[in-house]
Amino acid sequence: MKKITKIAVMTSGGDAPGMNAAIRAVVRSCAYYSLGCVGIYRGYEGLIEDDLVDLNARSVHNIINKGGTILKSARSKGFRTKEGRQKAYENLMEREVDAMVVIGGDGSFTGAVLFNEEFGFPVIGIPGTIDNDIFGTSHTLGYDTALNTAVEAIDKIRDTASSHNRLFFVEVMGRDAGFIALNAGVGAGAEEILIPEEDLGLDRLLESLEKSRRAGKSSSIVVVAEGDKSGRNVYELASYVEENLPQYDVRVSILGHMQRGGSPSCFDRVLASRLGVKAVELLLDGQTNLMVGLKDNKVISTDIKEAISGGHSINYELLRISDIITT
Repeated sequence: MKKITKIAVMTSGGDAPGMNAAIRAVVRSCAYYSLGCVGIYRGYEGLIEDDLVDLNARSVHNIINKGGTILKSARSKGFRTKEGRQKAYENLMEREVDAMVVIGGDGSFTGAVLFNEEFGFPVIGIPGTIDNDIFGTSHTLGYDTALNTAVEAIDKIRDTASSHNRLFFVEVMGRDAGFIALNAGVGAGAEEILIPEEDLGLDRLLESLEKSRRAGKSSSIVVVAEGDKSGRNVYELASYVEENLPQYDVRVSILGHMQRGGSPSCFDRVLASRLGVKAVELLLDGQTNLMVGLKDNKVISTDIKEAISGGHSINYELLRISDIITT
């Protein structure tokens, strides 16, 4: 691998709190090691359209506390074509960029791997997604913030549920992974938690809610991941319960994209800073096709292909604990 003198950084896929902190860490690491740094606006689409700007240490002041991403994000149909990737490569060569740090999820990493395979261009991935569904790290950027946002919202919903003796179904993000639902559900004291990884069954849900009612609970919270394995959306679940347990006054609240926004937690800011520095140092070390992550509170690196395909299993011990403490 040729000597690294200039690094590009981009954010791609869904935004996540902590992405700006990671951009800042990459840019300032480049400044520390006397490297040039270029920011790519709008992900791979911006790379194709040459929407790049030089960044220095002062370019990223006062962004560590901001949610979203100052570099923006966008889907790119063009990057899925050989012609689009060729144009992206030419733009990087024109600007004398030697390597790239991609902050995003598995889709963004898949694009980075393909780009490396076709052009031999060095890439390092930083996992940024609130779903926490990337193999090779215990935490992705934005996950901790999204959890805290969800718990805070559920706490407020419970106040209304208690005041009106209602059952609330609260849907959180997680189409393919139940990390937010499980942890937020336990943290907020939900009576039931429905996640994509485990089909608890509708009969069990009815039995649990009826048991809670007989035990004297005047209100209940059920946390539902977007991809709950029952196959029903949150409104269908609410209707099913109303039909079978008419004693309950049922309401639905969908937290939606508010989970992606807001100022990142201290944990996400520190994690982003650690991963951003490590990404630059790996490239300077002549390494590529890796993703930086966290394991046992240590920054590690994982083959980026393994990060894409490995998956991230749910904590079944926590699921067992939730069954015990909601009785």
